[in-house]
Amino acid sequence: MIIDHIGMVVKSLQKGLEHWENVFEYRKMTEIVINSRQKVRVVFLYKENSLTVKLIEPLDEASSVYKFAMKGGGLHHICFKCNDMDKEIKRLNKMGLRLLVPPQPGEAFENEDIAFIYAKHGLNIELIETDTKAEKIINK
Repeated sequence: MIIDHIGMVVKSLQKGLEHWENVFEYRKMTEIVINSRQKVRVVFLYKENSLTVKLIEPLDEASSVYKFAMKGGGLHHICFKCNDMDKEIKRLNKMGLRLLVPPQPGEAFENEDIAFIYAKHGLNIELIETDTKAEKIINK
């Protein structure tokens, strides 16, 4: 597995974008995408020679990240790209990690499957098998 991106929860994508652009000099890499299953809006950010960042804004109170965002947000997950998601889930499960969201299409990845696992110590892991991202504005 290799790290694909980190996911940061924000109250507002617009304010989050401004912050990451001004403070860390990241640029918007993709269009904003609505993930209807997770009830969030997301956008990927890019900076040369650095990790990709995904900003995550809850759509409403039904979003699983709503309360976290209202408390100020922050690091939500580390996303790892793997070659075989089902095999990786089984391997991590055997190690005591818990599947939170089974593989399902992710709109931010043009409906390629994503899964979420709780990796202990407050860390959520997102698993993907693709390099595909939402409609790109700039190519990494």
